[in-house]
Amino acid sequence: MTVVTKDITFQTKGNCDIIDITPPVAKRVEESGVSDGIVTVFISGSTAGVTTIEYEPNLLSDFKQMWDKVIPQNIPYEHNKTWGDGNGHSHVRASLLSASLAIPFVNRKLTLGTWQQIVFVDFDNRSRSRKIVLQIMGE
Repeated sequence: MTVVTKDITFQTKGNCDIIDITPPVAKRVEESGVSDGIVTVFISGSTAGVTTIEYEPNLLSDFKQMWDKVIPQNIPYEHNKTWGDGNGHSHVRASLLSASLAIPFVNRKLTLGTWQQIVFVDFDNRSRSRKIVLQIMGE
């Protein structure tokens, strides 16, 4: 078994910024030298998450609205008393979405469905520099 670790860094806008990270993940897998295996996508940070979704403008809008309804930004969060940065909602949202995702690949190609993309969601209330760690494992 071979294990290759890569990363992806970028700047976000915050406030439920949804970024399609499929192309850079696919590129790192293709360049890894590993033919068949699993790539784990891990978010370094506690106010963002990763999932798969169809990266289509209306669905992205629905996704953002869902977060506002399920975990609203404008209600009291105890965390906000600790640091005063007003991002308690972003920590709760991120914990519900997940900090990691595992995707199988075959012949150096991700096995995603036709309408399935890997997305990074930044829930923080400000722009940030973000880092994603990829662990590419296989043969």
